[in-house]
Amino acid sequence: MDQQTRQALKHDQFVDKTAHGLEWASEHRSSLIRTGGIVLAALLVIIGCVLIYNHRADQASSAFGDAMSIYQTPIAPQGQQVPPGVKTFPSSAERAKAANQQFTQVADRFGMTPSGRLARYFAGLTYLDEGQNASAESSLKDVAGSWDRDISSLAKLALAQLYRQTGRNQQAIDLYNELAAKPSNTVPAGTAQLQLAELYENQNQPEQAKKIYAQLKDKDAKGPAGMIAAQKLNPSAQGSAF
Repeated sequence: MDQQTRQALKHDQFVDKTAHGLEWASEHRSSLIRTGGIVLAALLVIIGCVLIYNHRADQASSAFGDAMSIYQTPIAPQGQQVPPGVKTFPSSAERAKAANQQFTQVADRFGMTPSGRLARYFAGLTYLDEGQNASAESSLKDVAGSWDRDISSLAKLALAQLYRQTGRNQQAIDLYNELAAKPSNTVPAGTAQLQLAELYENQNQPEQAKKIYAQLKDKDAKGPAGMIAAQKLNPSAQGSAF
């Protein structure tokens, strides 16, 4: 077969394939248009959702910042002189009450955003500052069940402290052990173990505390938790801790 014949055959095959493709496209035009429309609509929905989420996330971040500003306002008892124009609260309880209202609003409006989840955690802390233990426990439990381990761990640590304050030491121990077994960026294992050791000390169980300190000293000798544990085991410069 000469070169000219081969080129002619290739040309005919190309024409046939092109014609077949055009024929198929013509027959399925409505289906293609419908499918393309569905894909385009889905993309528009996704883009719209992302834009809406980002907008709400920005709103949540701004509102959370406003609440934190209240929570960080200075305390100035009545009668104490303060510079003109400086906002203060007469007590930590009054400040916590004002901040709690803002944190709760942010959490209720923007609960699906990171700032909203963090606001729920701070709502729990401010309830604690107000002495409203039941409300604090409810808020902190809500955050403790979050899929966000970093925020969840903070809530569990605060819950453990609440349990200790209200005489539920075993529940606190369970939480400290859970946090130590599943550490996070916000609550490293050493932090939970130090709190657990402190609880045992307060319960007059020094041997349990020493065991934890020894483990920390061996596993994290140069880390913050390991250094604290070493001081607890050898407190010669500070007086005996046991």
